[in-house]
Amino acid sequence: MWVLDLEKSKVKKNKADNLFNTETMLPISEIKNWIVILKDGWLRSIIKVEGLNLDLKNYDEQQVILEQYKRFLNWLAFPIQILIRNTYLDLTEYLSYLKRNLKWIDNPALKKQWNNYVTFLEGIDNQQWLIYVKEFYIVIPYYWDERDAEQVNRSRWDKFLNVLNAKDDVEMIVERYRTFIKYEQNIQTRENVLIAGLNDLWMSAERLDTASVVSLLFRMYNPLLDSSQARFVE
Repeated sequence: MWVLDLEKSKVKKNKADNLFNTETMLPISEIKNWIVILKDGWLRSIIKVEGLNLDLKNYDEQQVILEQYKRFLNWLAFPIQILIRNTYLDLTEYLSYLKRNLKWIDNPALKKQWNNYVTFLEGIDNQQWLIYVKEFYIVIPYYWDERDAEQVNRSRWDKFLNVLNAKDDVEMIVERYRTFIKYEQNIQTRENVLIAGLNDLWMSAERLDTASVVSLLFRMYNPLLDSSQARFVE
């Protein structure tokens, strides 16, 4: 009898583990053609924007940029989410570049200075969180029924409960795929409108590809892991 009770407790524990695992808690179903498909079938696209340093502009230029930015936001016919991430500067690729080019230096004094510079940067890179950088992203939503404002204004608790209640089956997966095929062009239109508008404001903007989206999401949900693990190769 005791053995049976033990086995039943294991089954209950396994069911609880499956209910609250990482896959269940995340609202993301898949990423297809750089577009994030949520479990509820709605779509998201992510655009990376290079920040504009207003401190380098004079007062008149600042006012013109701010006024144009306000007009741009008021002109948009769909909601957006602005994401700002504070992260440390990853020097891995830059250090690899320096080390690869070290062999081309013939001058001994210059080579020594180059080595010292590499050693200095390696010390900074090993002590993460020394140099912070800001990353700016814009998340573009698209809802199949086009009730964007209504869905965006839903409470976080309501959205969280929907994630927990999202149980995948064949019918839901097929329905999400149909939704993606039907509305993929619509969210791409929003991407083009947003990128063109930001470029007019002298802000460089580009859509994240699939690898970049995976890397961004990995770093957001795994901030303590080494950033190199976030790199994704298609």
